Amino acid sequence: MRSTLPGTLIALAVLVAGFAVAFLVGRFPVSAAEIVTVLWSKLTGSASGVPPAVEAVVAQVRGPRVLAAFLVGAALAIAGAAFQGLFRNPLVSPDILGASSGAALGAVLGIYLSLGVFAIQACAFAGGLVAVAGVYMIGTAIRTRDPVLVLVLSGVVIGALLGAGVGLVKYLADPYNQLPAMTFWLLGSLAAANMSDLILLLGLVLVGSMVLLALRHRMNVMSLPEEEARALGAPTTPLRIAIIAAATLVTSASVATAGIIGWVGLVVPHLARSLVGPDFARLLPVSAILGGGFLLFIDTLARTMAQIEVPLGILTAALGTPFFIWLLARVSRTWS
Repeated sequence: MRSTLPGTLIALAVLVAGFAVAFLVGRFPVSAAEIVTVLWSKLTGSASGVPPAVEAVVAQVRGPRVLAAFLVGAALAIAGAAFQGLFRNPLVSPDILGASSGAALGAVLGIYLSLGVFAIQACAFAGGLVAVAGVYMIGTAIRTRDPVLVLVLSGVVIGALLGAGVGLVKYLADPYNQLPAMTFWLLGSLAAANMSDLILLLGLVLVGSMVLLALRHRMNVMSLPEEEARALGAPTTPLRIAIIAAATLVTSASVATAGIIGWVGLVVPHLARSLVGPDFARLLPVSAILGGGFLLFIDTLARTMAQIEVPLGILTAALGTPFFIWLLARVSRTWS
């Protein structure tokens, strides 16, 4: 068995570099020494001694956004790794069961009804959970020899229906106020991230991620064909429900906070698999580390590359498409 230490170290290096770049780069220049001083003062409760403007930028502007980018990237990546193994398909992403579409419909309905920010996020979160619950109910109601295939097809159908609902709400929305807000949210952004968002996001991501990590050894069995997994004594139905629920929880929480951000949960697990192999005991944590680092770089680029902020969904699609084509050609022979 090959050593996974080099791959893990590479993932950690990407994450550390992502944090450093995210804190250092921006329209307001801040030195590394000032960042360390402010962060240390917040941890110890002592006075930082830096100018108030610098402390505000580090602790109140960049700090919440950097942590949100890490949590969202890690959540999408670990959910993507779980779904790819569960459905035994390297092209599966976290929104395969309609979580993103359900969250999108919930969010645009909240905007259309002129609700507050927290209520919009709650609607998005609830929409993602309800969508996946509906998909799973349909999948289990249809008896077949391949329940995984039925779940995937149900997710595609329900996702298309929810997408039509999003289009209808956008058509009915006020084109001057509501429609731009809907469009900006659907493209993904962390511009509005704050500490209250972080507390809720952190709790939900931790709960879902801990469930997935607790099931990491069982997920190796679940990645086998259904008959083989049952022959090995795995309770496939309860395990499938637990994995789907945990992955949907972190996905819906991420979408509710940052909007629709594609490709992270599709590309990053492949890269993690090429570093540490297919064993979920190593794949899940490395996927989370790489996903957090990846989105830190993307978010830094989004807020600095132009005079106005570029939506995250545009950048992840522009960078993820060619990267995924190259990565798929490289790892397709070793997929297991």
